[in-house]
Amino acid sequence: MGVTPLIALPIEQLRRRSSTKWRSYADDVLPLFVAESDFPLAPAITRVLAEAVALGDTGYTPPRHAYQETFAAFCERRFGWQVDPAQVRTTGDVVMGLVEILRGVIAPGDGVVITPPVYPPFYDTVTEAGGIVRSVPLQVTNVGWSLDLDGIELAFQQGAKAMLLCNPHNPTGTVHSRESLTALASLAAQYGAWIVSDEIHAPLVRPSIDFTPFLTASDEAAARGFTVTSASKAYNLAGLKTASMVTASREPARILASLPMEVEWRTGLFGVLAGIAAYAEESDAWLDSLLVTLEQNRQIVADGVAALPGAEHRVPDAGYLAWINMQRSTIEGDPSKYLLHHAKVALNSGPTFGPEGERHVRMNFATSPEILHEAFARIAAAL
Repeated sequence: MGVTPLIALPIEQLRRRSSTKWRSYADDVLPLFVAESDFPLAPAITRVLAEAVALGDTGYTPPRHAYQETFAAFCERRFGWQVDPAQVRTTGDVVMGLVEILRGVIAPGDGVVITPPVYPPFYDTVTEAGGIVRSVPLQVTNVGWSLDLDGIELAFQQGAKAMLLCNPHNPTGTVHSRESLTALASLAAQYGAWIVSDEIHAPLVRPSIDFTPFLTASDEAAARGFTVTSASKAYNLAGLKTASMVTASREPARILASLPMEVEWRTGLFGVLAGIAAYAEESDAWLDSLLVTLEQNRQIVADGVAALPGAEHRVPDAGYLAWINMQRSTIEGDPSKYLLHHAKVALNSGPTFGPEGERHVRMNFATSPEILHEAFARIAAAL
């Protein structure tokens, strides 16, 4: 039997939500920007949170809980990645983890490589940690995007001490190949640099695509790397504030252990409870249903973009974010502003992802087919 697709909640119900996605614009706007999804929670998550509320279980997160073990079991089932639960620490969210790990591996003023177009908070993350952003844009090829390994090596030669890797990449949805990750790890080892990999979109990799967790790419990757991830994107738990910081060898584990106690203290109890429920085998069927729905929505987006004059995009390898190039359209300036005003569709502004995002928009397609079809009809009329 095939997997049944997950059905998004009706828009009337979604508009009752109080989160950023549904409170940033008026009700005549379709919000397809911030990375929140429109699906019901996995039943195990709903159950555990309801039980916690009923008990008044809203206190501090305990020092020991089942999150690490459940996360490790999830990684083994979904990715074939053997994680040592003893080398997993938690914090409030992925960006917190990135900042604190960078503080542990760089000195103020050190260069940190990022690969734009990239998740906008990466820029502020580097600055907050005391580093200097070194942009090495992704290379555009006939089949997608890839790491510019020569550019990254040059940045390391010139003194960059770390790199924020986005794998799968946001906003392009690129899943970096094992070969490129192995080569990146080799460069890090050669130049004494550290790789901090944001893998928050990993549970949403398309079934046809092979995903390589960075720490598994090679022995050098394990020795020079950290992974930061969370259940928040796949299971829509961003407001519950829990993320995993993972290592795979002695020195990175020592660095992680040396971080201030407050880093782990920021972990939200509801995030831990929901994360355990999300990563439990019981929730695998829900995730499989979500992946089927996202695959169907990718086709809706591909067809919708193909019908727009001057627009193009590549189907992403992972996630529910479409990176749409509108450089050939007749829109002047930022397309997201034009489409918000003329189509009443809210999309992310491309330039916030770096100069490489000029005249691009990012669309969140983790919603119903009805909303997507309506959005593309509005955009087509506006163009």
